[in-house]
Amino acid sequence: MIVLKNLTLRRGPKIVLQGANLTLNPGEKVGLVGRNGAGKSSLFALLTHRLQADAGDFSIPPRWRMAEVAQNMPETDQPATAFVLEGDTRLMEAQAALAAAEAADDGNAIGEAHGLLAEVGAFDASPRAQALMLGLGFKSAQLDAPVNSFSGGWRMRLQLARALMCPSDLLLLDEPTNHLDLDALVWLEAWLQRYEGTMLVISHDREFLDAITRVTVHLEETQLTRYGGNYSAFEGMRAERMSQQQAAFGRQQEKVAQLQRFIDRFKAKASKAKQAQSRVKALERMEKIAPVLTAADFSFEFREPENLPNPMLAMREMRCGYAVEGGEPITIVRDIDRSVMPGQRIGILGANGQGKSTLVKTLARVLPALGGSVTEGKGLAIGYFAQQEMDVLTPESGPMEHMIRLAKQVSPGAREQELRNFLGQFRFTGDMVHQPVGSLSGGEKARLVLAMIVWQRPNLLLLDEPTNHLDLTTREALSMALNEFEGTVMLVSHDRALLREVCDEFWLVTAGGVSEFDGDLDDYQRWLLEQSREQARAYAQAARGAAAPAVVEAASKPSKTPDEPADRREDRKAQAQARQRAAEQARPLKAEFGKLEARLATAVPERDALAASLADPSLTAAERAERGKRLKLLSEQIETFETRWLELGEAIEALSATA
Repeated sequence: MIVLKNLTLRRGPKIVLQGANLTLNPGEKVGLVGRNGAGKSSLFALLTHRLQADAGDFSIPPRWRMAEVAQNMPETDQPATAFVLEGDTRLMEAQAALAAAEAADDGNAIGEAHGLLAEVGAFDASPRAQALMLGLGFKSAQLDAPVNSFSGGWRMRLQLARALMCPSDLLLLDEPTNHLDLDALVWLEAWLQRYEGTMLVISHDREFLDAITRVTVHLEETQLTRYGGNYSAFEGMRAERMSQQQAAFGRQQEKVAQLQRFIDRFKAKASKAKQAQSRVKALERMEKIAPVLTAADFSFEFREPENLPNPMLAMREMRCGYAVEGGEPITIVRDIDRSVMPGQRIGILGANGQGKSTLVKTLARVLPALGGSVTEGKGLAIGYFAQQEMDVLTPESGPMEHMIRLAKQVSPGAREQELRNFLGQFRFTGDMVHQPVGSLSGGEKARLVLAMIVWQRPNLLLLDEPTNHLDLTTREALSMALNEFEGTVMLVSHDRALLREVCDEFWLVTAGGVSEFDGDLDDYQRWLLEQSREQARAYAQAARGAAAPAVVEAASKPSKTPDEPADRREDRKAQAQARQRAAEQARPLKAEFGKLEARLATAVPERDALAASLADPSLTAAERAERGKRLKLLSEQIETFETRWLELGEAIEALSATA
């Protein structure tokens, strides 16, 4: 178990923990909560021995294998699957042992190393790594792409997959949902529910914590308080505890006042001096109850819109995507025929990569429509929150400079003091109003973007993952402000609590189109989870050489949503000719595919049997060495077969898609 006794921890001059006590039992799943800056990440640094305690005792089982998500952005051209595989520390140790044995030409050691590789699951490690990646939103074509070809958010997903790959006894997750879409979040939630080790999670996602944790540890005022229950249970118990503490504090203050009045009244009288002195001692001996001190609540509201166009937007056969310099534009979503009306609260759902952000950017005028039309109502005023806050911020400018530039555009008569007071409502005070935005925290940048949106007095809010860096207090303030907003809201978010509290209808972006989703968020969540499971099973079976179809990317619609109709303008004769050409091209590929399946059907069982036989204690050193060499050769052949098998499967699938 993990035990902290009277522990004091400093981070520079700041005291993070002082006299803190905590016990965590093996297998417990714990949510670590507290305001931003309280020291949650510092506690993780203590657990991983990057920080040392300044006083007190700290113990953790020395044999525990620990995993955490590295916060650095990896710069390497290593294939993504290989990068994730390195997270399996036992596998890396076994491979190192085999390499050392082969270098020494030690047959007995080679055999033992192969036995260890079989024990740690070396032969299905690659499919396991790729199943993790697929669950976190990567497409099959990206599995072996260089790590440095991905954006920062996707590299953080690789770091998360690498941490999950580790066979750990203790898993530390610091804001693991920040870079995930809802589909990846649902998959991660299910994976963590099955995790058997001890887990500590820092998160500001209420529903995520409720789903995966059974213990909550609250870090406040340098103290750790343990609550039995998930985040919702913690809130109830903490409220009751604070109420009791405040009541006890009030009663004690009344008692203190009564004793003090007696002392003040009779301390000068000789006949009462003894009694007065006894009451002074009683006051000194009294264990003081602290008043309930909480961080000031943060709240804001959107200003009443000047008008509400009807409709706000009208989209007719609109196409969204990206222009390519010197080439054809890439269409992501097409044939959108929808209208946005005053007062609507629309949640935009869809699997990763289907075009949710592309749609929002097009409506926000960041990207031009590639085709069709989008008609804006007269007087439309858009407030846009970009998923990457720096898309709408300037790194070298401070909050005040941003507000001055904005005020010149929308309210030229605004004075600097008025802008300063307004920024103060969003916790930008003193010299902080001139601090370069590039040096602000993620939560501070998000609050500045919200402030700028509020100032513009919009009637249509387009919000793309607004909660990524917001703590729970600010998320609750945003939810309340959105519910009181009189205009229209279109929201993309992986925060299910926010979606439930704000949205009363959902649009589904999938298979290149946009349609209404007639279920609720729970229906959508169940479908996403089942899709990810089917995809992972299919890919794992394919990689092991089982007779299973190639993995299909999770981009299909739920069964309740009708499939997109085929392009009616396509000539039937041309379609038939295309199918014939594709069939001719696929015929030799299918023949080779079948031969490889047959080879794998023979080689895989032989490899598994050979690996199992290495555990036989009656084998001589020579026999073990010979079987180890045969196993190595067979494993290399299977790896070659599987690689070609997957290539053929993808090629055949691509030809089928063009038919």
